[in-house]
Amino acid sequence: MVNHERNKKILLDLLKQPENSRCADCGAPDPDWASYRLGVFLCLKCSGIHRSFSCQIKSIELDFWDDKQVEIMKSNGNASAKAIYEKAVPPYYYQPCQSDCNVLVEQWIRAKYERMEFTGETKYPPPPYTTGFYEGILWKKGKENTQFLKRKFVLSERGFTLTYYNREDESKGPKAVIFIKDLNATFQTEKIGHPHGLQITYQTEHNTRNLFVYHENPEDIVTWYNVIRAARYSYLKTAYPTGSDKELVPKITRNYLKEGYMEKTGPNDAEELGVIFIGTESNSYSVAAFAPKSTRGNKWKHGIMVDTPARQFVLMCEQEKEQREWIDALRKIQSRPMSPQDYTAEAKIRYK
Repeated sequence: MVNHERNKKILLDLLKQPENSRCADCGAPDPDWASYRLGVFLCLKCSGIHRSFSCQIKSIELDFWDDKQVEIMKSNGNASAKAIYEKAVPPYYYQPCQSDCNVLVEQWIRAKYERMEFTGETKYPPPPYTTGFYEGILWKKGKENTQFLKRKFVLSERGFTLTYYNREDESKGPKAVIFIKDLNATFQTEKIGHPHGLQITYQTEHNTRNLFVYHENPEDIVTWYNVIRAARYSYLKTAYPTGSDKELVPKITRNYLKEGYMEKTGPNDAEELGVIFIGTESNSYSVAAFAPKSTRGNKWKHGIMVDTPARQFVLMCEQEKEQREWIDALRKIQSRPMSPQDYTAEAKIRYK
């Protein structure tokens, strides 16, 4: 009993060290589990993933720790593990946080500790996201119905394109060729109704299009995600050669702050722009609640006025709650300083 209390105190003291105060895998604060095989401190979510391929997981406070296990934790810790297992993570490889979907967190953990992808040692065959080319079959949701069908996708980093075909036979030509510069990818598991659901969004000349895809194999869908990120990173490095990784990596892909439906009204035109650039107040952008004098022709009554230097937009929400949520999300974007890449994107949208 004395040893148990002493060892528990040692572990709790180790948790006070800054590098151990967050989960080694997703960064969640106050981890209360640990792997005594790896010597890392983990949150409950990540400990469950580790338990699926290693039984050497214990609760810091609830389980009994013997002296040998405590010595492993003292000799290692999160910082030591990071230096080994994350030694050579590519800047574009997505490192999940606690709020990310399970498939991203699980494959990050398996890539680190099972497949040892980031130790800096040469891998053969090399991971697909390092090769600049990838092709395979994904289940894609049909445009006119909810049925998912197999479609062949081909990504070329050299051409900065993602191409997909309506059939596995490429001889009939592609259904679409998507330019990497106009592409975003984000996991949307609930919307797609599959734990590996990926939403690919891209701009055409006049509107925004979405592809909803998944793969049954969790490793494959996360590989696709990181292959896309690798190509996006390569494009950004080409388009902005003086940009640092600190500036460019956040631009590779975006997780949506909010998503939903609004009615769009505004000037007397029928032009569908597809995208509205949101800049800072200091750059003459503003967002405010709007109560239209007349709601004739609008099904929804709760308005948002978005003022940009180029024009004014009126967007209508069905419910007041949604109006508040959209205003909060838009103002969060406004509060972020604009980078050189943001100014370039603004110019393309405003003057195209």
